[in-house]
Amino acid sequence: MTPGYVWALTIVAIGGLLAFDFFFHVRKAHEPTLREATIWSIIYVGIALVFGGGVWLLGGSQMGQEYFAGYVTEKALSVDNLFVFLIIISAFKVPRADQQKVLLFGIVFALIARSGFIAAGAFVLEKFAWAFYFFGAFLIFTALKLIHGEISGGDEADEADNVVIRLAKRFIRTTDHYDGDKLFTVENGKRVLTPMLLVMVAIGGTDILFALDSIPAIFGLTTNVYVVFTATAFSLMGLRQLYFLLDGLLDRLVFLSYGLSAILLFIGVKMVLHALHDNDLSFINGGEGVPVPEVTTTVSLGVIVGLLAVTVAVSLLSPRGQALTLLNKFKRESHRYLSSDFAGDAEGREQGYRDLSDLAGRVRQVPRKHLSEGDFDDVDELSERVDAHRRQSIG
Repeated sequence: MTPGYVWALTIVAIGGLLAFDFFFHVRKAHEPTLREATIWSIIYVGIALVFGGGVWLLGGSQMGQEYFAGYVTEKALSVDNLFVFLIIISAFKVPRADQQKVLLFGIVFALIARSGFIAAGAFVLEKFAWAFYFFGAFLIFTALKLIHGEISGGDEADEADNVVIRLAKRFIRTTDHYDGDKLFTVENGKRVLTPMLLVMVAIGGTDILFALDSIPAIFGLTTNVYVVFTATAFSLMGLRQLYFLLDGLLDRLVFLSYGLSAILLFIGVKMVLHALHDNDLSFINGGEGVPVPEVTTTVSLGVIVGLLAVTVAVSLLSPRGQALTLLNKFKRESHRYLSSDFAGDAEGREQGYRDLSDLAGRVRQVPRKHLSEGDFDDVDELSERVDAHRRQSIG
C-alpha cells in the first residue's frame, strides 16, 4: 500500500510539470523548433526513467520492472495516438503556432480520463477477480480488430468527423476561421465558436477511446494502482514535444500498429492465464485454480521491448516498409499542400508542387509487389487534386 503522502507528492509533481509546460511553453503561441522539441523530449523521458529508478530502489525490483513494463507499453500506445492527433489537427487545419495548446489540452484530458478508468479498473479487479477474463478477452479482441483494420486498409480520417463534431456543427453557431488560440470569436457581430473548440472536442473524444485500450493493457502487467497511475502519467508527459519531434517521422513507423497489436494480444493472453490460475468461477474447473503457466514481469518486459524493437527495425529497413514510408510522406505532404492557400507566396507554391511531383514519381517507381493497386490509385487521385489546387491558386 502506497502511503497517502507519496500519492500527494506525486500528484503535485505531475501537476507542477503540466503547469510549467503551459506557462513556459504553451501560453505564448509559437511553433517549437526541432532543437527545442528534442531537448524537452529527452528531459521528460529522463524524468520518467529517474522516477522509475526510484521506484525500483524504494519499492523493489518487482515493482520497478512493473513500472518500466507499464511505461514502455503506455509510451508506445501514446506514440500510436499521435497518428490520430496528427490526422485530427491536419483535418481542422490548426495553425502550427497554436497546435501546442491543442496537444496540451489532449494530454491533460487524457490524464483525467485515464485516472477515472484506473480508479474504476482497480475497484472492479479487487471486487471481481473474474474481471481479468473480461479484460483479457477485450484486449485480444482489440488486437485482432486492429490487425484486421490494418490488413483491410481501414481509414482513420473519420476520427476528425465523429458524431460529436457533426452535432456541434449542426446545432451550435461555428465559424471556419481561427482567431489565434481563442475558443470563441465575434463574426458579423455575433459570438461564435472557433474551430479550436471543435478540435479539442475531437481530441477529448479520441482520448476516451484510447483509454479503453491502454488501461486494461497496463492492468495486465500490474495491479499496483500507484504503478499504473505513474507509468500512465509519465508516458503522457512530453507527448506534446514528441509530436513536433516525430512530425514527419511518424509515417516511417509503418508497422507500429502491428507491433502494438502483438503487444495487446500478448498482454490479453497473460491476463487470461492469470485469471485461470486464480480462478474462482464455479463453472471452470469447479471453482478451483487451473494449473497453467503464468508470465512473469521480467518476461513481459522483455517481450514488449523485443516486439517494439522488431517493429521499428522492420518499418525502417524492409523494402515494403521503405515503400510505405515514401507513400505516407507523399500523402502527408499532399494534404499539407492542399490545406494551404499560398496567398502572396507563389514561390512556395511552386516549390511545394515540384517536391510533390518528385515524390509522386518516386512512388510510381516502387515495385508493384511492395504496394497495392489501391495505393497507386491514391497517388494518382491526390496528384490530380494537387494539380487542380495549383491551377486554382494561380488563377
